[in-house]
Amino acid sequence: MKLTKTNQKIDNNICKALTIACESSLHDIAGFVWLTHRANYTNFPASLVITCVFNSNDDIEAMKAQHQDEQLRLTIQKQLVKVGVVVKNIKQSVHFDSEEACQQQHRGEWDTRLALRVIKQKPNAGKVH
Repeated sequence: MKLTKTNQKIDNNICKALTIACESSLHDIAGFVWLTHRANYTNFPASLVITCVFNSNDDIEAMKAQHQDEQLRLTIQKQLVKVGVVVKNIKQSVHFDSEEACQQQHRGEWDTRLALRVIKQKPNAGKVH
């Protein structure tokens, strides 16, 4: 499904905000490697799902043990607000995953893995970008 010009602009702003959040977090959080997002723009921003990817499940556990999950969510939320995207429940919108888990469960196929996350969140999510 092609995005409308308005939704494309929102999506571009989200990409810019998340790139800044990602770049700063790469240096601060051990094991963090990248992040991505998906959204159904008919139910935005409630449908926004941000997935923060770590090398391993152990990296996720270590990050949570040091309460860096809160720091990462706050960094993401601050950057989104700067581009006019207000997420009511950032804890619900930001998920953590690992290359290790994707490799084990989906043979490294991130598109398949991420599509499942959106469907679980909103049964009628429709096609996402």
